[in-house]
Amino acid sequence: MKNTLCDLNNALFEQIERLQDDTLSDDELEKEIKRTEAVTKIAKNIIDNGVLALSVKKHLDEYGAGDKYEIPLLETRKND
Repeated sequence: MKNTLCDLNNALFEQIERLQDDTLSDDELEKEIKRTEAVTKIAKNIIDNGVLALSVKKHLDEYGAGDKYEIPLLETRKND
């Protein structure tokens, strides 16, 4: 998995699909629910970090210093 918002989006939808699997036993479903809780906590932190970076960029743009700051990309690894 790369570290992009698109990858995060895909991971969240994949987790939803796993939760909707009717063939899961009660134990397997409980495991997926716990995994979902962990994934959503991490996803929220990633999204909050992106919102903070965007807020900083907007603030700097407003005061004329925006060209000195770039929003950090969430893609930190290059696999290509």
